[in-house]
Amino acid sequence: MKSIKATQGFSVVELMVAMTVGLLAMTFATRMLVSAEQNKASSLGGSDQMQNGMLALFSINEDAAQAGWGLNDELLTGCNTAFSDTSGFELAVDASSGANRTPLAPVIIQHSSTGSDTISLYAGTSPTGVGSVKVRSLYAGADTLDIDTQAPFGFATGDAIVVANEPSGGNCAIAQLSADPLASSLQFSSGDGNRFNSGSLGGNSYAAGRARVFNLGPARNLSLHTWTTTNGVLTLRASNLEGAAAAPVSVVGNIVALKAQYGFDTRAAAIFDAATSMQVSQWSNTMIDADGVSGTGNAGDYRRVAAIRIAIVARSGAPEKPGSSGTCTATTAAPVLFSNASPSGVTAVSVTAPVALTNDPFDWKCYRYRVFEAIVPIRNSGWRPT
Repeated sequence: MKSIKATQGFSVVELMVAMTVGLLAMTFATRMLVSAEQNKASSLGGSDQMQNGMLALFSINEDAAQAGWGLNDELLTGCNTAFSDTSGFELAVDASSGANRTPLAPVIIQHSSTGSDTISLYAGTSPTGVGSVKVRSLYAGADTLDIDTQAPFGFATGDAIVVANEPSGGNCAIAQLSADPLASSLQFSSGDGNRFNSGSLGGNSYAAGRARVFNLGPARNLSLHTWTTTNGVLTLRASNLEGAAAAPVSVVGNIVALKAQYGFDTRAAAIFDAATSMQVSQWSNTMIDADGVSGTGNAGDYRRVAAIRIAIVARSGAPEKPGSSGTCTATTAAPVLFSNASPSGVTAVSVTAPVALTNDPFDWKCYRYRVFEAIVPIRNSGWRPT
């Protein structure tokens, strides 16, 4: 009779070894999955940063490239502007002279020492090259202005006009033609959709033969744009964008900082000639006495703006988790902007980007950031009439 052998199986030691190996394999697999997800999130965040930052910079760059069209005559640049808009748009206020002024200029930077700057970029759209006519008789009020030209070419109902005193640097006013100038007068009655009319020219007076009227083109196309950031979103307030005049609209998300600098041509008056060339010799976060004439923020200083320097700071869409110490280390220091000397020989004025957002539940160090910078010549300032 054959003997029956005991059935062979796993020993307790073998089972323990197998379980240990399996747990180690699961641990490694879990770590690989977590690492892969983190890398994926970082990659997607980097892609979002690139797209958002480039779109934001392109949008502002496009505005800056056109800034000043129609506003480059020396009578207009920097004039203190009376302006009203029933749609709610407001001109930027400059207090650098010690008094609140609303200058008409290609670019106005409202600097913030703790947050993003606000950049206003203005341009007209006249198809006739911004024609101008002289004021024929004293204007002291009302909604009609006498001019020295019978039915001037290029002036039509709905056009935005600017009336400016001579010499330059004085007061000016924006209005909207409410009728075609069939006689030697311009009408700017309020109501009936004439959004830029208040019934007068802001309380300013204009002397006969000592003031001019400029046509900036159809009022519906008048490009008055103001850029800033709000709670990590790039926003735009625009006179020619439906629904964006009274309050800013969102343009690009995850833009935590917008900073800008004026590039001034500070050459002595004896050698400064904008019609020949404009060059940057000094960068500044704020308005300076660029023309060397007593006072800061006057018309002469705005005429010396040759370029602007713009910086956009985009951040990743999602924060990264803190390390074992509980502290985020995705970013250890806030980005530094404008640190390169450009053009060569012009001292850089560096700025630390204000990337921390108010009421953000995460520390700013939990995010990754990407900086986009550009220098944009204010070309229309150099193409001014001579």
